[in-house]
Amino acid sequence: MKILIIEDEIELAKSISEYLSGENYICEFAPTFSEAMEKVETFQYDCILLDIMLPDGSGLAILEELRRQNKQDGVIIISAKNALDDKIKGLQLGADDYLTKPFHLSELMARIYSIIRRKQFNNSNVVKQNELEIDLLAKTVTINNQTIILTKKEFDLLIYFIGNKNKVISKSTLAEHLSGDFADMLDNHDFVYAHVKNLKKKLYEAGCDHYLKTVYGTGYKWENI
Repeated sequence: MKILIIEDEIELAKSISEYLSGENYICEFAPTFSEAMEKVETFQYDCILLDIMLPDGSGLAILEELRRQNKQDGVIIISAKNALDDKIKGLQLGADDYLTKPFHLSELMARIYSIIRRKQFNNSNVVKQNELEIDLLAKTVTINNQTIILTKKEFDLLIYFIGNKNKVISKSTLAEHLSGDFADMLDNHDFVYAHVKNLKKKLYEAGCDHYLKTVYGTGYKWENI
């Protein structure tokens, strides 16, 4: 899962990133309005943590741009301002939640999880597809009631595929999802192929049906008919 932290308080952004990284989230930073606009226009995120007060612009303008483009990234407004009108305006513009500084990182993570679960998995903690069952909280995967062991990246890939079921996902999109800003620095996307190959192998050897399809010359698709 990929998170964009739009926050000009560097130490706070660093603390959030360290905490979320420990929970297997990939975090990117944007400390200014201009950097944030560039990122939201170019990439897609599972959740955006959006500070209203930025040194060179308003976080609410970023939210307006997201909704103008009809992007479905989850958004949590985080701000030191506790004014009711800011909260109402942010929610009216399409923010999913609002958190006032200071806050506990555990609460922030719970709210991020809640948004992702609601947007991608119909508000459920457990995702089922025939013989396959995934517990999102426990981060466990079972096939025919037998637990299989996945690496962090394999689990992240599986969740990403299922969250985007029946959509063709390119290797470059997967590379960006797995590596964040570092994807552009890679010479090729062979590591994506390797992770997908290992994920397929573990699923199929455990008796899972072939839901994950290779779309030759394009990417991959998780089928859920």
